Amino acid sequence: MGSGSETLKEKNRRKIFFLATALLVPLVSLLSPSWLTISGVGPCWAVLWLLPWAIEEGPMSGFIAALCLSLILDGLVLNGPSYFPALTPLGWWFGRLGLKAPPIERSFNLGLLAVIGTAFSGSILWLQQLLFEQNTFNLLFNSWALHTFLAELIITGLLAPFLCSVMILLKRGSVFSIDRRF
Repeated sequence: MGSGSETLKEKNRRKIFFLATALLVPLVSLLSPSWLTISGVGPCWAVLWLLPWAIEEGPMSGFIAALCLSLILDGLVLNGPSYFPALTPLGWWFGRLGLKAPPIERSFNLGLLAVIGTAFSGSILWLQQLLFEQNTFNLLFNSWALHTFLAELIITGLLAPFLCSVMILLKRGSVFSIDRRF
């Protein structure tokens, strides 16, 4: 057993940990701690988890993870808009950014990507409500929809630099690494 098997074990351990955190997304979405909300609106936990996963794993894994996560979240809410058309393009796009662009290491970039992803996701969910509701005129001009959209955007943008950075560092294995030269 050389160092190659240790790195393979460590990579698998990190992937299992990261996938286990995916199971926390629906739980945290349902619980939505009140101290992490703005006027009762929590962050977009799906985007906060999907962003670091897709950046590290690539577009296909990001797409598949977004598909699985959207099916889980859609299973929790039986009526209403679906997360599928909102999360799957995001998973693919975040994965492409991780492959094609230089490595994303700055927290501000992660926050900006999370805000863009939350804006896209919220817009798709809002558009679905507009298309499938009977009285679209009332739904379009309700202040609650704009308030929810902006509050989710702000709280996700504030949490993303910290949470996504930590998740990327955990995925890369550099958070708890100890320099063994000494």
